[in-house]
Amino acid sequence: MTPGALTAKELDAWQSFQSGLMRRGERRLVLIEGERAHALSWLETLLPALAQETGVWVGPEADQPDAALTPMAPKQIRQWLGRESSVVVWDGWHGNPPDAFAALSGTLKAGGLLFWLMPPLDEWLKFPDPDYARTGLDDLPEHPFAARMANLLSADSEVIRVNPGQTVSVDLPVLAEPDPPFSVQTTDDQRDLIDRLVRFGLGRRRRPLVVTADRGRGKSAALGLAAAELLRQGRRQILVTAPSRENVATLFRHAQHGLGDDILTASESALETCAGGSLRFLAVRDLLAEKPEAEVVLVDEAAALPAALLKQVLLGWPRVAFSSTVHGYEGAGRGFAIRFRQVLDRETPHWQALTLSAPIRWSATDALEPLISRLFLLAAESPELSPETVDAADVIIEPFVPRQLDDQQLSEAFGLLVDAHYRTTPADLRQWLDAAAVRSWRARVANTTVGILWGVIEGGLSPELAEQVTLGQRRLRGHLLPQSLASHSGFPEAASQHCLRITRIAVADQARRLGVGRRLVKAARQAAVQEDLDTVGSSFGGSEELLQFWGACDLVPVRLGLNQEASSGEYPLQMLDGLSAAGQELVARLQQRLAEHWPTLLPLAWPALNARLAAALSAQLPATGRLSDDDRRDLHSFAHGHRGFLLSLPVLRKVFAVPGVASWLQSHDELQLWVAAVLQQQSWQMLQGQGLCLGQRDGEGRLRAVVRQLLKNGPEL
Repeated sequence: MTPGALTAKELDAWQSFQSGLMRRGERRLVLIEGERAHALSWLETLLPALAQETGVWVGPEADQPDAALTPMAPKQIRQWLGRESSVVVWDGWHGNPPDAFAALSGTLKAGGLLFWLMPPLDEWLKFPDPDYARTGLDDLPEHPFAARMANLLSADSEVIRVNPGQTVSVDLPVLAEPDPPFSVQTTDDQRDLIDRLVRFGLGRRRRPLVVTADRGRGKSAALGLAAAELLRQGRRQILVTAPSRENVATLFRHAQHGLGDDILTASESALETCAGGSLRFLAVRDLLAEKPEAEVVLVDEAAALPAALLKQVLLGWPRVAFSSTVHGYEGAGRGFAIRFRQVLDRETPHWQALTLSAPIRWSATDALEPLISRLFLLAAESPELSPETVDAADVIIEPFVPRQLDDQQLSEAFGLLVDAHYRTTPADLRQWLDAAAVRSWRARVANTTVGILWGVIEGGLSPELAEQVTLGQRRLRGHLLPQSLASHSGFPEAASQHCLRITRIAVADQARRLGVGRRLVKAARQAAVQEDLDTVGSSFGGSEELLQFWGACDLVPVRLGLNQEASSGEYPLQMLDGLSAAGQELVARLQQRLAEHWPTLLPLAWPALNARLAAALSAQLPATGRLSDDDRRDLHSFAHGHRGFLLSLPVLRKVFAVPGVASWLQSHDELQLWVAAVLQQQSWQMLQGQGLCLGQRDGEGRLRAVVRQLLKNGPEL
């Protein structure tokens, strides 16, 4: 028989198996090992016989094994989210980006089959996955991430393994008949959520609702059905926002179903009822720019939106509900839950939380979801500790190799990273396990991991290549910190020197405030010295808290990025500590350059930078300000006379750079006004709108008072 051919009896068996999965509400992974050509021939025979309402092919379009499949590149997977698939065929021979694979698997509905074309499992350790080139992993002889997946797949009896090049037929599992058969229907969890959403939408203001759950639990459907009911009960304007319009396809589909004949007009992103109510999607930045009136705002997949924007949405409308996936392929859900809780507690203390646990799109006995979760550690949880179990003296700091941990230990360690950061994804797990330049340390109490530091060695480029990077002529994979400093700060030696960049650091809640983070950084620094590296550094979304932490670890600010990070909404802040003599000289020059550029760039590049962060950064930069006698006279005239603010602005900006002034102002009640008016040069109208003053006369009066206090009690000018 030709390799890949199936008999009529075998086709009947596959049809029966798929029908059985539908009745049980389950899905399966079918791993097609061996020669790729044999796998494609086998699929060309099988796929037309299967039930395919919707199917996806991820691979070269010319090799598509069934015309009924929708061809899609991995980078297009996001466009499919919010839709359902009955069959997914993934050509792993052409690359396996973990985030995209994990995401697409979640679109399979009950009865769905995920076909994965790959080499035999025992070859995965050394399989040169084409996707490795995208992240700089292509030159490595071995890939522990892939080997770990191979071990998990080999041990899972629910995985159906097929090798079409062999003549042995596949023994498909015998599925017991369910009683009753599975059907997609509203769960008790979902009904309760819909009721809560309706009560929230009709209820009192400033009581936001936060919904979290794993994928497949019906969050988006519940939001859509609740929106329909709110429109039925008289709400006129309901707005929806999400990372993309594709994310709300399910929400709008269920809203349309819920409204039925009450709909006047409908499109992919807007519904209007016969009674004049409307449900409309706006991208989050459009929502905040236009600020349309609405009684209710629904935020779907909130974890994928910057926290700063979420806060603006929270405070901008009377009733806001947030929905987010907890254990998702984007790795953002728990970071969102932990950090956004702090904002909610502070701004809207009467907020409500609700969690969905029961799956709705497949049954609780589904085998695919737990498998995907294990493969990519989607449900990685940091270890649970009681506060009394952690004592600083019991914490051991040690280097370790993540790939050498057993799966339970790896899950706990990765769980710490997921909890601590907005973006820790399956792709990060692959990078952590595989990259040769990775260096890791952990803090443990006995055998329990309570802290993780993940670093990577970057830089070391040739002088010629470093010069090209500085001129913007070349951009290499990896080397984030050295390349950024070379190209943006203008120092080629930043790319030539060797740097240990600390990419992630995380400490369990129960072990915080014990100095564990600083001890981890100290251990990494000592190891970097032993490896003859020039600098140790970090790049992160700038905040007062993180600036203080890294400053306590002896790192100093050397660059503030011009564009806000998508994940945190903060400007990227880069900090360094010089280790070698050359590294120390580089850090000093970078700091001096930033200090010289700071007064000019602050009002132009960072007009909305947090005032306390701006002052704290200023206090950590070399003080370059020196006042002349004429400057002191102008300062005195502004403080005690009637010299105008605009004429005094040059000397007010200059005085902020005098040694000690920035630190003195950090504790002053008018710090925010000073930063906004003097450093960021915002208009009096803007300052009044922010509540910083009642107008120009009031604002100038407050600033005059600050200068009088500065002259009397401040540092020597």
